Amino acid sequence: MFCYQCEQTAQGSGCTNFGVCGKSPEVADLQDLLIHVTKGISMYAHRARALGVSDQEIDSFVVEALFTTVTNVNFDEERMEQMIRRAEIIRAKARKLYEDVAMSKGITPENLSGPATFELAKDKAGLISQGEQVTPESRAKKLGDVMAGLHDLILFGLKGSAAYADHAQILGKKSDEIYAGFHAFLDFLSKESFTEEELLGKAIEFGHFNLKVMELLDAANTDAYGHPEPTKVRVTPIRGKAIVVSGHDLRDLDLLLKQTEGKGINVYTHGEMLPCLAYPELKKYPHLVGNYGSAWQNQRTEFDEFPGAILMTTNCIQKPKDSYKDRIFTTGLVAWPGVRHIGPDKDFSPVIEAALAQPGFTEDAPEKYITIGFARNTVLSVADKVIDLVKRGKIRHFFLIGGCDGAKPGRNYYTEFATSVPKDCLILTLACGKYRFNKLEFGDIEGIPRLLDMGQCNDAYSAIVVAKALADAFGTDVNSLPLSLILSWYEQKAVCILLSLIALGIKNMRLGPTLPAFLKPKVVAFLSENLGLKPITTPQEDLKAILG
Repeated sequence: MFCYQCEQTAQGSGCTNFGVCGKSPEVADLQDLLIHVTKGISMYAHRARALGVSDQEIDSFVVEALFTTVTNVNFDEERMEQMIRRAEIIRAKARKLYEDVAMSKGITPENLSGPATFELAKDKAGLISQGEQVTPESRAKKLGDVMAGLHDLILFGLKGSAAYADHAQILGKKSDEIYAGFHAFLDFLSKESFTEEELLGKAIEFGHFNLKVMELLDAANTDAYGHPEPTKVRVTPIRGKAIVVSGHDLRDLDLLLKQTEGKGINVYTHGEMLPCLAYPELKKYPHLVGNYGSAWQNQRTEFDEFPGAILMTTNCIQKPKDSYKDRIFTTGLVAWPGVRHIGPDKDFSPVIEAALAQPGFTEDAPEKYITIGFARNTVLSVADKVIDLVKRGKIRHFFLIGGCDGAKPGRNYYTEFATSVPKDCLILTLACGKYRFNKLEFGDIEGIPRLLDMGQCNDAYSAIVVAKALADAFGTDVNSLPLSLILSWYEQKAVCILLSLIALGIKNMRLGPTLPAFLKPKVVAFLSENLGLKPITTPQEDLKAILG
C-alpha cells in the first residue's frame, strides 16, 4: 500500500505498512483499484453524455465509489470487494450505453484502453495484487512526484466533493451538470500523461466545480430541514436511555429520530452532527436533547464512556474498542469489519434495542450550553449592524478559524490562536476544528457573539456567501476585507474546500498543522507566490503578521 491522502499520514510522507487511520494494506489497495475502475466507468459515461445520454445508476455509483475511499469511511475488505464487483458491472453498462448511442448516431465508438478495459482478477487476492499496481506511489514512478501530486490533488478533491454530492443525492437533490463534472474530471485523470500547466488549470477548474456541489448540498439541507438558526445546545447529558449519532448525514438522524419517538430514548449528536441541532425540522424533536462529546478523534474514549448505543453515519469512524463494539452500528457507506451494519432500508431497530439494553445516564450532569446556528441567513440578517460596527471601529478584524480536527500533535495552535484573538475581533468557525475552542467563553461586541459557529465543513459555502456579501457592502473584494482564514485540514473534504478557496483567488490563507504530503515543494512555492498560501507558525507570530 501507499496512502498519503490525509494529514496524519506516516512520517508526513505516506503510510506503507498500515494506515495511521486504521486502514489495512488490503483495504488501501482495494480502494486504489476501485478508483481505477471508476475512472473507466467515467471514460464511457463522459462520452455517452456528450452524445446526449446518461444513466442515473451510473452517475450515483461513481459518486458513491469516490466517497467510499475517503479517509475514515470504509475499512471492510469484504464490502470493498463487493464495491469493485459492482463497479465492473457498472462499467460494462456504461460501455454499452456509450457504444449503443454512438452506433445509433452513425459514429464509430472510440477504442478506449487503460481503466476502461482493465480486466479484473477473479478472486480477492488477485484484486489486492492489482490494486498494488495503481497506488499513488506507482503513479509517481510513471509521472514524477510533481505531476502525480497534482493529479492526486484533483483526485482527493473529487473524493471530498463526492461526499457532499452523495449527501445531496440522498436528500433528492441531483444535478446533471454535477454528475457530468465528476465524469469529466475522472476522464481527464485517466490520461497517460499531463503537463503541469494543464493539471494546475484543471485543479482551479475543479475548485469552481466544487462550489456548485456545496451549493447543491446547502439547498438539499435547507430545503429538507430549514435554514439553521441560532440555538442554545446542551453539551452535558441528562438522565435516561441514550443513542449518540456521529458522522455527517442529516437524513440518517432524521430517520432515527422518527423511529425513536415515544420510546423513552434521548438522542445526542456527536462530532460533525452538532450543527443538526440548529435546523428547525430536526431540533423540533424533543428527544434530540443535545450534543455529547467532541470531535471524531476522541470517540474511542467518549464512546467507551457513553452508556448507550452508537450510530456512525457516512464517515469519521475509528477502530471500535471491544468495550463498545457490540453497541456501535454503521450505516450508509461507512463500515468496519465485525461492526453491525444497518442497510439501505434504514431500519434502526437493532440500534434502538441496544440502547434500551444499556443503562443510559443515571442522573443529569450539571447544565452547560453553547450557541450554534450562525449560517449565512442568520449572519446576513444582522449584516447592517456588523457593517456599522466595522465602520465605527468596534470590529477590527474577522478570523475564520476552522476545518478538520485530528489526533496528530500540533493542533493546540488553533485553541491558542482563538483565545489570543483581540476582543475587538469576531471569530467565524466551522467543521470539527471548532471543538478546539467552541466551549470557551468569548463574549460579544454590542450583542454580536464574538464566536459564530457556521456549521459543518460543507458550510464553508455559507462562509463564502457571507464574505462576498460583506465585500459587496463595502464596495470591495474579499481579499480587501479585514478577514483572515486560519485553516486546519485532515482529509479530502478539506482538500476540495481549499481548492474552491484557491479558485476564488482568496489570498494569504494559513494552513496547518502541516501542509499536504501530495503538495510538492514546487506546487507550494507556486501557491505561495501567487496566493500567499503559507503554513501556520505560532499563534503570536501569525497574529502579529496579520494585525501588525
